[in-house]
Amino acid sequence: MTKNWIDELRTIVGPRNVITGSESLAWESDGLSLVRGMGQAIVLPLDTEETVLVMKLLAREGVPVVPRGAGTGLTGGATPVEGGVTVGTARMREIFSIDPVGRLAHVQAGVVNSDLSVAARPHGLFYAPDPSSQAACTLGGNVANNSGGPHCFMHGSTTRHVRGVKLVDAQGQVLDLLASPADPEGLDLVGLITGSEGMFGMVTEVQLNLEPLPEEVQTIIAVFPSLDAACDCVSEAIAAHIEASAIEILDKLTIAAVEDSIFAAGYPREAEALLLVEAEGGALEVQETIDLVLQLAKKHGAMEIRSAQDKAERARLWAGRKGAFGAMGRVAPDLYVADVVAPRTRLREIVALAIKIAEERNLRLGNVFHAGDGNLHPNIAYDRRDEDEVRRVLEAGQLIMEACIERGGSLTGEHGVGVEKMTHMCDLFDDDDLNTMHRVRDALDPKRRMNPTKVLPLRACREVRNGGLPFSPMGNLGAKT
Repeated sequence: MTKNWIDELRTIVGPRNVITGSESLAWESDGLSLVRGMGQAIVLPLDTEETVLVMKLLAREGVPVVPRGAGTGLTGGATPVEGGVTVGTARMREIFSIDPVGRLAHVQAGVVNSDLSVAARPHGLFYAPDPSSQAACTLGGNVANNSGGPHCFMHGSTTRHVRGVKLVDAQGQVLDLLASPADPEGLDLVGLITGSEGMFGMVTEVQLNLEPLPEEVQTIIAVFPSLDAACDCVSEAIAAHIEASAIEILDKLTIAAVEDSIFAAGYPREAEALLLVEAEGGALEVQETIDLVLQLAKKHGAMEIRSAQDKAERARLWAGRKGAFGAMGRVAPDLYVADVVAPRTRLREIVALAIKIAEERNLRLGNVFHAGDGNLHPNIAYDRRDEDEVRRVLEAGQLIMEACIERGGSLTGEHGVGVEKMTHMCDLFDDDDLNTMHRVRDALDPKRRMNPTKVLPLRACREVRNGGLPFSPMGNLGAKT
């Protein structure tokens, strides 16, 4: 390697924007704090031009690259790798333009999700995908993970809203797809890049679709005497083609945690489960949707049903839901957030299985999830200082994922694969499938320097399945590929 190449990085982006040594410890993990890494540096370019220079330099030195947004991911996808450099988008915060006629926004990758809706509101528009971390997560990170959120039940996840991207590849070349047509001929490279978890390059700019603000919005909560009843209500609502914009479930442990926290929303503590439903659109269609939900909730034994009376109450109800992960800090100092997708006809069965798996290992599990999508989030509260408890948490997470897949579900709904689920790719795909994915990766990054040791297993599935737990807690991620 060339000596002083880190000093060259400082020349490109400015001395304050290259972080090394102990100062980089704040970047050692994303939201999956069980997996930590220490690379050689954190680099924060300002724009596409600086990113090109950074990537060319790192290519010259053969250094692995980990793209990073706000670090809110929950699968270790932004965890630094040994010997690598993390390239972050924290300084890329500019909203270049909002086109109210074409309903398009052109933004840098580091723009915070909720800030785009704030900027679009004067034009009567908003950005629909709304992860629970939307006040912190960035749009480039959302693209990398194809992020979801409560209102993606109606509007679809991130990939449905991405019209174009600008990507700097591992060699520092720019792939400009900002002018990509909605229905491109040939390869859909925008669709390929969305959800690729940083394996193809560094997204620096994004063009996104915006939606018109709805004429009417109604939000209700239905209180149930059991989690089973709430799940059954959702399954029947899906079968009846009820077109709500969001259908969420919170269980008793989650409700208590929220109500004991700064996110307190007025959820009834006596509820074993809470159904949070929102409908949006024209006034007549919204009322019809809410009436249908009310009928089903009563049919399944709802003890109480409340409607938000104004925008402030609606905001409180959603603040409680979106603050639920943080509120679980009232239960234990650490949280393992699983992310699996269940067939919506089997919600009750798979949620009950997750509870049983946790109980058998003496673990505290709370359920808060996008029920309308079948996107489950069994949340296990634990203390990372207890090594045996950590072992039981990881074992439970593994068994929950396996149980979901065996019943026709999927590995991830919105959080991606990262490190956490990499070995579980072999539960869904065989070696031929994974080799095809590697060939696609190699077409864009033949040396596999982009986000190595993530997403795709590097060994045959036979060897992976005999490898025990999916990852080594607290271990440093190696960069060898």
